[in-house]
Amino acid sequence: MPETEPIADEERSAAPVIVLKKKTGHGGHHGGAWKVAYADFVTAMMAFFMVMWLMNSSQKVKEAVGAYFRDPTGAGKQMGSNMAGTGDALEIRKDNLDLLKEEIRQAMKKMPEFDQMKDNVAMTVTGEGLRIELLETEKGMFFESGNVNPSTTGEELLVLLAKQLGLLPNDILIEGHTDAKPFGSADGYTNWELSVDRANTSRKIMEGNGLRPGQVTQVRGFADRRLRLSQDPENAQNRRVSIIVKYMDAEPGEGSPTPAKGGAHKQEKKGH
Repeated sequence: MPETEPIADEERSAAPVIVLKKKTGHGGHHGGAWKVAYADFVTAMMAFFMVMWLMNSSQKVKEAVGAYFRDPTGAGKQMGSNMAGTGDALEIRKDNLDLLKEEIRQAMKKMPEFDQMKDNVAMTVTGEGLRIELLETEKGMFFESGNVNPSTTGEELLVLLAKQLGLLPNDILIEGHTDAKPFGSADGYTNWELSVDRANTSRKIMEGNGLRPGQVTQVRGFADRRLRLSQDPENAQNRRVSIIVKYMDAEPGEGSPTPAKGGAHKQEKKGH
């Protein structure tokens, strides 16, 4: 039997060494899994405390938060789109009327003429809804004396109101009124025509600047039959345009005007 020659040290050191490593399938994924679970837990807890906070908040806060989630980008608050920083697709009901009044006041404060006209814009609650009245001065604050042309201030305010009220689903009524000063025209133009024409001019401006199609349901003219200051019938504040935002939850026929004594179609050559 032939003898086996020993392997030389040089040949043994030159032989390749193969090392086999066994790969583990899932060990590498467990390091960050707890972070995901913890983040989910924190998110859930934050949502829980937000809900608890909202349940104990005022109605105004709830409406404001709801408005944000309906319009998170704020696109609906831009002028001419969907109360201009304020409306928030709000439905005007008897229990949230103060919110709309405050939104309108805040929008008006941004107008350069606010200090001059703040005492000539009155907002009151009626059986129909919120009544916004543009009260005239002797020189004519919102309309030129004796005609239907709005002043610059009057047109700017009507545009602002249109962009505010156009956000609402509520119907709009517009009225025109005059004072009882003697007024006559060679062509037979009376207070009745003037009051109706001013209301209709207001409608056209507002519909062209934010009100939704069909949102105005009535245009009324009362001449001097519904004086604001009955004890002072010639006071300039009796000359006014009234914009009524009707309640969404008003009863049918609630707040409908009652014809003034003497008939709704009586024409008199008085006032301006």
